[in-house]
Amino acid sequence: MTQAGANAVDLQETKGRKLGRVLAKLGKTTRERVHEALEIQKTRKVQIGQLLVELGYCSLRDVQEGLAAQAGLGFMDLEKFELPKEAVEAISAETVQAYQVVPVAYNPTSKRLRIAMKGVDNFRAVDDLKLLMGFNVEAVVAEPGQVDALIKKHYSKRETVTDVVSELAKDDRLKNLAKQAGGGDKSIDLDAIAGAANDNKVIKLLNLVLLQAIKDRASDIHFEPFEDEFKMRYRIDGVLYEMVPPPKELGPAITSRVKVMAKLDIAERRLPQDGRVELTVGGSPVDLRVSVLPTMHGESVVMRVLDRSNVSLALDRIGLREDDLATFRRLISKPNGIVLVTGPTGSGKTTTLYAALQELNDIETKVLTAEDPVEYDIDGLCQCQVNVETETTFARLLRSFLRQDPDVILVGEIRDLETAQISIQASLTGHLVLSTLHTNDAPSSIIRLVDLGVEPFLLTATMEGIVAQRLCRTICAGCKVEYTPTEEELMELALKPENVGGKRFFRGKGCERCYGSGYKGRMAIFELMGIDDTMRDLIMNRASTNLLRAHARKQGMRTLRECGLLAIYEGQTTIDEVVRETIAEE
Repeated sequence: MTQAGANAVDLQETKGRKLGRVLAKLGKTTRERVHEALEIQKTRKVQIGQLLVELGYCSLRDVQEGLAAQAGLGFMDLEKFELPKEAVEAISAETVQAYQVVPVAYNPTSKRLRIAMKGVDNFRAVDDLKLLMGFNVEAVVAEPGQVDALIKKHYSKRETVTDVVSELAKDDRLKNLAKQAGGGDKSIDLDAIAGAANDNKVIKLLNLVLLQAIKDRASDIHFEPFEDEFKMRYRIDGVLYEMVPPPKELGPAITSRVKVMAKLDIAERRLPQDGRVELTVGGSPVDLRVSVLPTMHGESVVMRVLDRSNVSLALDRIGLREDDLATFRRLISKPNGIVLVTGPTGSGKTTTLYAALQELNDIETKVLTAEDPVEYDIDGLCQCQVNVETETTFARLLRSFLRQDPDVILVGEIRDLETAQISIQASLTGHLVLSTLHTNDAPSSIIRLVDLGVEPFLLTATMEGIVAQRLCRTICAGCKVEYTPTEEELMELALKPENVGGKRFFRGKGCERCYGSGYKGRMAIFELMGIDDTMRDLIMNRASTNLLRAHARKQGMRTLRECGLLAIYEGQTTIDEVVRETIAEE
């Protein structure tokens, strides 16, 4: 294997130097020409490399080689280079396509992998491949066209999860190694489990599953041990889909590989563990929250996929209708008070709160958050992680927050009376408090807080508004068709045919794009309840949820079911989805 240009010069001499000096050092141009380009640069805001190419003093390839040397990397000519067979087999086509690199050398004994990448700005590929593959990875730079040609030549046929599972099913050596590892009531052979977890085929399978899940915009990946099988499933748009299951014997090897990536203890199999993996896939940061739970038949692992590029944190893009958006903006613009977002797990509450914080996040506003866990790192916010082991609870963080002179406080969740009371204190002392609560709708949040032990007079003094929300799957645009619903379907919405005269209904037939489900993506539906003086009187008199709901509707609140009906009539979602996610009003 040969490298051009940079071989003749010690890369330590060029690393971090100015590009013009590096190019002169490599013999690609002269100092005089560099100085000439620098003089021109004073009047033109153009990068020095581009100027040297325009002046004809360097080629584009020379500049690429110079940028590589500047970053302390070698430059490699792949024009007539043949990728070694062991290098091609060491890394999957899915990984190569995702990171746009090619393996140019691989040593199976030392697990050293050399990759060629298109530019120095792809530095995260090295870190991610170390984490994903467990290899010692080093990088060189090559011309983008040459890298593309090798990818097309060697990786045009992508391996699927089914292909790799078939390979694993035939690998008796790996199965025996996994059996030796023990587990459950048996003693654990750490060397055997580490060997199985670091096997190339196990690594390849896990990487394929991860990359496929990220590509399909899955929210969670499940690895589940049962008595007779080991299942792999992922959740897309709120629904679980099953993948081809690997051999049951390899379950511990796969879960151990996940634990290695998340820096968890592979020897600990009797206690729950939580960890995190940070990747950059296709230029977008992706966080994987890992939860390991011991079960009867082994460890169940769930990876929550937090793809920051897949989440819109703008308040006008989360799905609020114009009137609700104006009301919500009015609520969060108040100088003090409590605004709650309610709904079950996975209903998008955190996204709504982050969107609200993004709108409030300016140079004049101090924002503090207490979260469990911190899902998205946002510039301008002081975000704190709840940690039960160090007794850093929501309540303890809140007490400290009040000494930090904040304007806005986010409490990840009100779980107990202590957290509720301190949130109320923060509101009474002039802070806007945003938080979440697990209730079925907006009116029942009041009853829930009273049940926790909060005095009604404190709620009337601090509560400004409550937003309940759900996520409904949206109809796939590729197979969307109009149809006439049956009487039975309309009855599920408490409607009759005469109630929907002139209304149009749609559903998805199912196509390749939506994997035959008829749905692609999700939308939020909302129920927004403001607190007026009459509502405060009702709360003081401990009125029932039905009375609170009746008054809120009289004041213009659109219930979750009503919001869902509007989405159906607009052709965004289906009757089945709204029935599944909402309850009929009494």
